[in-house]
Amino acid sequence: MELGKLTFTEADSTSELVAEPVMKFLSNQGFAGVYASQSDTELADTENFCQAYDIGLDVSANCVVVKAKRADRVWYAALMILATDRADVNKTVKKHLDARKLSFAPMDEAVELTGMEYGGITPIGLPEDWQILVDSSVAETDALVIGSGIRGSKLVVRGDYLANLPNSSVLDMKIPT
Repeated sequence: MELGKLTFTEADSTSELVAEPVMKFLSNQGFAGVYASQSDTELADTENFCQAYDIGLDVSANCVVVKAKRADRVWYAALMILATDRADVNKTVKKHLDARKLSFAPMDEAVELTGMEYGGITPIGLPEDWQILVDSSVAETDALVIGSGIRGSKLVVRGDYLANLPNSSVLDMKIPT
């Protein structure tokens, strides 16, 4: 599969291009519809990646890890939002998670808890108790570039693949422009 300046191949033949938790999940759930391509680790950040590889921000999604709190309880969730959009964390996401306080998870916590590299965190292979909130625009995208768990590659999946991951919910969470 060609997308921009990259060639993506089926992820089952490219295990070195995904983080261990991602590979474990895919090995258990199946690789169908998941494609991987190597990329420059220095270009892992979405805007730089898209510009260098001629891939639109409208087909790239970011995985944002949030830390929720209510009383003594602390939990984490992942948000999938198109690179062109911003998630309404303070209203929509906070309400959906029933959190009293919501913040972006510190980088070191996100990396430790996911077993993935910062700049490559993906919803595929996250801890089983995490909720995955997929923006409706992401769910409707046919070919979507996301992280692979490492900085040196990217995955391509259909948006509905993400919408059907365990613990996924689809909602309109982008801030209107």
